[in-house]
Amino acid sequence: MAAQSIQRAGAKIVYEIRGSGPAVVLLHPFPTNRHFWDSVSPALELRYRLIIPDLRGHGESSVGEGASMANHAEDVRHICRESAIDRAAFIGVSIGGYILFEFCRRYSEHVALLVLSNTKAQSDSDEARANRLKAAAEVEKNGTASFLDSMVPKLLGETTRRNRPDIVSRARAMMDAMSREGLAAVQRGMASRSDSVTTMPAIKVPTLIVRGQEDTLIPAQDAELMHNKISGSHLYAMAQSGHYAPLEKPQEFLQVLRPFLDSRTW
Repeated sequence: MAAQSIQRAGAKIVYEIRGSGPAVVLLHPFPTNRHFWDSVSPALELRYRLIIPDLRGHGESSVGEGASMANHAEDVRHICRESAIDRAAFIGVSIGGYILFEFCRRYSEHVALLVLSNTKAQSDSDEARANRLKAAAEVEKNGTASFLDSMVPKLLGETTRRNRPDIVSRARAMMDAMSREGLAAVQRGMASRSDSVTTMPAIKVPTLIVRGQEDTLIPAQDAELMHNKISGSHLYAMAQSGHYAPLEKPQEFLQVLRPFLDSRTW
């Protein structure tokens, strides 16, 4: 289906709608784009109406007034409103999860189900925040290539890097589509995000938490913290996958996701 777009806060936000049925919003990780979901969406769109945006500053979506979590959350709400979606299941990976914590604080009444994959509730430590801001400045000065080279082994699991060069190539192609401006703005937005640990107990909808066992960015205890703080949540660990678990092992991701979605109505 042809891409659509909205204009909000100085930016053009591009998104696709695929399939029909209950609404499912898919939020990709940094620094990819909506094509992160290309191996997952064909199985889902047979039963669900998928809303798949390029997050602000990623893919074909511009930066506008900045890539704060507040702006991302408002972008998602605006897309849902434009698409006449009142309640949806929301699936977020990495930054997608950060955005969903902010979205839940603002619009919990519109959230029917939640899937938090390869993400965490804590804000950045002082060191991590400083590193993001330093990386943003260096990218603006020197371009994206060196930064992205350094990110590949952090974002993709060891097994994927060793055995699936095709997936590594796909991931890198998505990363290479990011502009200096977009990459820097998104890094600054993540650096300034709020801590969500204290607000997790307010999440009352069915929640699935997924982590990759080879994810070096999100240790197991971060996933377990979310599991403990969100009442009734389910936690699933995907073997031989890293920070991009749904891209690295889409069929296994679907095997845990589909029963979670299919057993519920909204």
